[in-house]
Amino acid sequence: MSTFGKLIRTTAFKLSIIYLVIFSLFAVGMISYIAYSTQSILGKSLNESITREVTGLGRIYQQGGVRRLANEIERKSRHPGASLYLLLDFSGRILAGNVAELENGALDIEGAARRPIKYKRYGDSEQKYYRAVVNVFDLPGGFRVLVGRDISERDHFREVIGDSLVWSAVVIIVLALISWVFVARRVLSRIDEVTLASKRIMEGQFSERLPVSGSGDEFDRLAEGLNTMLARIETLMHGLKEVSDNIAHDLKTPLTRMRNRIEAALAQEPSSENDRKVLESAIEESDGLIRTFDALLRIARVEAKATHLTFSKIDAGAIVQDLAELYEALAEDGGASLVYDIEKSLDIKGNRELIGQAISNLTDNAVKYASENFGGDGSIVKDGAKVNLSASRQGDRIQIIVADNGPGIPIEDRDHVLQRFVRLEKSRSKPGSGLGLSLVNAVAGLHDATLALEDNQPGLKVVLSFPVWNDDVVLNSGAND
Repeated sequence: MSTFGKLIRTTAFKLSIIYLVIFSLFAVGMISYIAYSTQSILGKSLNESITREVTGLGRIYQQGGVRRLANEIERKSRHPGASLYLLLDFSGRILAGNVAELENGALDIEGAARRPIKYKRYGDSEQKYYRAVVNVFDLPGGFRVLVGRDISERDHFREVIGDSLVWSAVVIIVLALISWVFVARRVLSRIDEVTLASKRIMEGQFSERLPVSGSGDEFDRLAEGLNTMLARIETLMHGLKEVSDNIAHDLKTPLTRMRNRIEAALAQEPSSENDRKVLESAIEESDGLIRTFDALLRIARVEAKATHLTFSKIDAGAIVQDLAELYEALAEDGGASLVYDIEKSLDIKGNRELIGQAISNLTDNAVKYASENFGGDGSIVKDGAKVNLSASRQGDRIQIIVADNGPGIPIEDRDHVLQRFVRLEKSRSKPGSGLGLSLVNAVAGLHDATLALEDNQPGLKVVLSFPVWNDDVVLNSGAND
């Protein structure tokens, strides 16, 4: 399709046509109204002026007769830009005035003429007809007087208005066409840029983004919104790729181990005791795999902001209190002490099960790693391990802190450990799948909370910060309340 054809089909063209019609009608209406009002004012002013002239001349006739009236008309006729005057006797002979010729029937009018009449000026070398508004009245003795005003200026004004109307229409049409071409080309160029960027994205360049001109117009706002969506999609796709890679890497080992054990058992002589051990080992490995897949599914549902999740007003302090009492005994069994400081009535909006799972994951990690507290010389000490749980209100946030004095996490690894299946080398010997912190991070994002990993000197301090309950709070989760 040609460029002109594309321009014709644009919304900008249709809008330009609509605006052209609207502004044209407005301009025509405004100019017509001004012309009509001006003509009415001028006509009324002319009629009033002629009426005053007639009244004055009638008074002069009463005071001084025809001779004085003739002299007054001659005097007025000689003034520059004078009105039209004509005094005739009963036979139609001109006694005084400045009118050389009138159109037929003009003197037969009695009173104000309903329409302009044509006349020739006295002493006009061109001898062309002009137009005037006149008033004819009779005097005693058969005398007749005509008083009028030339309306050439009014006619000229009407012509100027007419020309202005035509030129205004032309200018409006030209400007509308120019603006249409400019707007349409600009719109088309932006749309073409978006189309090209979209094609590159569909071809696999997922890091591509829609162009933003920086003008802050509606196209920029649309592009920024779409770019945010594309960034989210790219993140999810990278996460999916990482999950696939991590599943292939981390789940291959237990599956291979389970297969080898079963294959070794099949190669041996049948033995009920040996078979039982192999089956128990296979069940244990299967349970671990099921737990891993359950954790993956839960993380995926949380990150996808599943609509079946129920959000309500819950007391975060009560959740932390219950978990602290539950893990207190487990911490003691592992040689660690658990200390907690929890305020009352820490209301937030969220899903009780997910928040409990997140805090449980953090507490379990803290107890597990604090149970082997690192001494100053690098040796492992089985006593002195400590875990601290706290929940308090800080301004408009509810802050939950889980801290331990274990080995901690280096600063450069703190963002990395929030990803799926990521386990630091020193944690490889401990049971786990590397999904605990990933679930905590997903739950925090679902609840508009912030998750921070900080140095506890020694150990790790994890800070979860939730918005305080507010009836007007709207979570960006898409979950049903």
